[in-house]
Amino acid sequence: MQQEEKTPRGPQKLSSSKKEFITSIDNLFLKLELAYHYQFYKVFGTDERLNEGKKLWAVSLKSFSLETIAQAIENVIGSQSYLPTLTDIVKACSEINSYDGFPSVEEAYIEARKSFPPRQQYSWSHPIVYFAGKKIGWNLLDERDSKELFHSFKKVFNTLKENAVNGAEFKIEPIKEIPLSEPFNKKLFESLRKKHKV
Repeated sequence: MQQEEKTPRGPQKLSSSKKEFITSIDNLFLKLELAYHYQFYKVFGTDERLNEGKKLWAVSLKSFSLETIAQAIENVIGSQSYLPTLTDIVKACSEINSYDGFPSVEEAYIEARKSFPPRQQYSWSHPIVYFAGKKIGWNLLDERDSKELFHSFKKVFNTLKENAVNGAEFKIEPIKEIPLSEPFNKKLFESLRKKHKV
């Protein structure tokens, strides 16, 4: 009995951000249904097809922010007279991301993994890519590529992007050159050489 009470029920496991994402996918499909009524029912006419469609679209769009998805669907509905494909929506989301000066999460992840030391001098597409990579750890990015690593990177990147959009500044400090303590002393070198007969 005690174990049953301790086990949380399914819906309780959903984080608020996951609930918001599911709601945004539901809203996306509602807008498609209203805008492309006949075509929509031809493609998503049964509950099973609609649910499978939502799952597939959710997986493909999860790397984009809710705002980007909402803007993309508005842009597509306003410009297309036929039901958009998933590829159309992904393309619209990518275009919106490129307008705001930030690379997509996928592009940023690839960029961080391809970068090399000294990373402060690397030609970054945006400073938040550097800071996301630094937070995750360069060794991890150099040595491993996994879904878990990508999701960790995505979480950090999206947080930094949100901060940047809200006005936070990200500046990569250049490497400080360590000056030589004293210039080379030729006379001292010659005298030591003679003394030790080198």
